[in-house]
Amino acid sequence: MRLAFAGTPEFARVALAALHADGFEIPLVLTQPDRPAGRGQQLQPSAVKAWAVARGLPVVQPHGLRLDGRHAAEADQARASLVAARIDVMVVAAYGLILPDWALSLPRLGCLNIHASLLPRWRGAAPIHRAIEAGDEQTGITVMQMEAGLDTGPMLLTLTMDIAFDDTTGTLHDRLAELGGQLIVEALHRLACGDLTATPQPAEGVTYARKIDKAEAPVDWNDEAEAIARRIRAFNPAPGAVSRLRGESVKLWRAIPEAQAAPGSAPVGTVISGSADGIVVACGRGAVRLTELQRAGGKRLNAAQFLQGQTSLVGECFEPRGA
Repeated sequence: MRLAFAGTPEFARVALAALHADGFEIPLVLTQPDRPAGRGQQLQPSAVKAWAVARGLPVVQPHGLRLDGRHAAEADQARASLVAARIDVMVVAAYGLILPDWALSLPRLGCLNIHASLLPRWRGAAPIHRAIEAGDEQTGITVMQMEAGLDTGPMLLTLTMDIAFDDTTGTLHDRLAELGGQLIVEALHRLACGDLTATPQPAEGVTYARKIDKAEAPVDWNDEAEAIARRIRAFNPAPGAVSRLRGESVKLWRAIPEAQAAPGSAPVGTVISGSADGIVVACGRGAVRLTELQRAGGKRLNAAQFLQGQTSLVGECFEPRGA
């Protein structure tokens, strides 16, 4: 079976590596154009491109795929490359570009998408972040047949995974990426044997995982402790939850609800206690214990390291909301 692969970040790279390791013929890889990154803002290839180039796989990087759009010339070149590749199927994982009708209909077996949720819950761009933020106990991987709608296609295979109480988007992402790689390999083998059944997504239970915006990063201490702790985990590693203390921006990387906090014992955002076990901060309801923090320009520190060399923070107040 000859396949094209379309994907961009690390989540997609893991799936591409699994397909390559299993021996699938991959005559073409599509990924997003190189983007500026780092302090020097130098152009950097995507995780998928870097991996593919290192193994000699052909890569194309159109800015768009619409034949009537502003990047029509690039789209036409991408289409020509796909036609020349004589693919049976296209596998898509976190590509970042919408596939137009011509791309969806080009492979004889269609396009299969690896999505990091149990559809129809968390369709959209940020399913891992939103599942943690919402307090979901489970998530998983869905392999679906793609159609024109946003993650609306019929489901082919699903696998469920528990979300641990201390999972961050980073830790959950890594487990889901491995699961996605395993599931797409199984899906393609079964597709080749005619052993895949497409199941329409239920009409009920649809939610949308909107893209993460940096404007969401500032912590609102008026929220309840559970919600704040979940958001801090959901925004780890990016964009990072943030607040201000003593006029300084501080990123908050890990936190747990503080079971012993007395409701209403201090104004929201006030540091109730600080020790090696964590910095306890009053919330709209309850309190959270911050266990990993980072000053602007500094390294991530555990609570004990963060407290070293400064006067007590007890009674100090994180700004109710602000970066």
